[in-house]
Amino acid sequence: MCPRVPTSLWCPLVPTCPLVPTSPWCPLVPTSPPYPHIPLCPRVPADPRPPQLSQRPGPEAPIFLPGDGPWGWALAKLWVRGAHFTLHEAVTHLLQSHFLGETFALATHRLPACHPLYQLLLPHCRFTFHINILAREMLLSPGGIIDQAMAVGREGTLELVARGTAALTYRELCVPDDLEDRGVTDIPNYYYRDDALEIWGAIESLVEGIVALYYPEDSDVAEDHELQDWVGEIFTYAVLGNEKTGFPSKLCSRPELVKFVTMIIFCCSARHAAVNSGQYDYAAWMPNTPGTLRRPPPRRKEEATAELLLGTLPSPDATGALLALLSVVSYEGGEPRPLGSRPQEPFSGAAPRRLLGSFRRRLAAISHRIRQRNAGLALPYPYLDPACVQESVAI
Repeated sequence: MCPRVPTSLWCPLVPTCPLVPTSPWCPLVPTSPPYPHIPLCPRVPADPRPPQLSQRPGPEAPIFLPGDGPWGWALAKLWVRGAHFTLHEAVTHLLQSHFLGETFALATHRLPACHPLYQLLLPHCRFTFHINILAREMLLSPGGIIDQAMAVGREGTLELVARGTAALTYRELCVPDDLEDRGVTDIPNYYYRDDALEIWGAIESLVEGIVALYYPEDSDVAEDHELQDWVGEIFTYAVLGNEKTGFPSKLCSRPELVKFVTMIIFCCSARHAAVNSGQYDYAAWMPNTPGTLRRPPPRRKEEATAELLLGTLPSPDATGALLALLSVVSYEGGEPRPLGSRPQEPFSGAAPRRLLGSFRRRLAAISHRIRQRNAGLALPYPYLDPACVQESVAI
C-alpha cells in the first residue's frame, strides 16, 4: 500500500488535507450510493486515533472508539481505509507516479540523444507513454473501470488529481525531506523508510558521479541551455508553473541538479514500485481497501450493526472489477527491467561504466539486506527490493 504510513497502521488521513473537502457540501459526494469516503483523523504519524466519519463535526458525526462495540469500530476502519485507498489511487499513484513520470519522460525525450541527461534518464522513461495511454483508454474513459469500481468515479478522480497537483510540493517527492516533514524518521519498523533511504542514497551517488563527469563547475550547469529548457518544461507542465510547490524552474548548481535528477529516477522506479506493487496483496481482502461503499456512514453509534456493515460493503461487481485490475497491475509483465539493469549502456567511456558498476553492487547489497530482514518477518515488506523494482513506470 501507500508508503506514507507504516503498514501496521490503518489511519493515514490528516484533518487539514487539501485534497479532502472540508465544507458541509461537497460536489464529489453523491446523495445516493456509491458513497465516497471523507472521514477526519488526527494528524498523528504513528498513533491511530479515533476517526470521525464526517467533515462536519456535530451530534450526527460521532467519533468512534474501539470500546464502542465491534461493528462501530469495524465500520469506522472500513470508511477510513476506503478514504485512504481513494486518495492513494488518485493522487499518490496516478498523479505522483504516472502523470509526473509522463512529464519527466516527455521533457527528457526532447533533449538531444547525446545529452548526458538523456542518456542517464532514458531507461527510466521506458513504456511510460504506452501504459498511460492504456490507462486513459481503459481506466479513465467514461464508463471505464474507475467509474465501475471507485466511489468518486472518473470525474471525482480527475478532481482529486487537480487538487493533488495544486497541493503537490517538491519536498514530498524527495525522500529525506518527505520523511522529515512527516515526522517519521524515528518510528520503529517502518520498512518503506529504511529501504527508500538506501535506494535514494544509491541513486544519488550515481547521479553525483555522472554530474561531476559532465559538469565540472556550477557554472556549467547554469549555462547549459538545453538543461534549463528541460527543467523549465517540467516546471511548466508537471506543476503548472506553480512556484509554491518548490519545484525549480531552473538549476544553477551541481547539487541542485543532483537532487532533481535523483528525485526523477526515484519517482519513476522505487516510488512507483512502493505504491503499485503491493496493491493486490492488500486489496485482495476487500474490506481493507474498499473502492466504494453502498451505505452512508452511521450518524449515531447505535446505528452501527452487523447488518449495516454488510450492507455497506462494495457490491460483488465493483469488487470484481477492482480486483481484476489490481491483480494485473501489481505484477510486472513482459520483460522485467530491474533498477540498474540497463541492457544497453548509453554511456561510453570507462568512468561512467565504473559508476554504473558501483551502483549495481550497491543495489545488490541493499537487496541482500532486505531479503535477510524479510526472512525474519511475519509480514515481509518486499516492494523495494531492488531486484523487484522496475526502472520505469511501465505497468
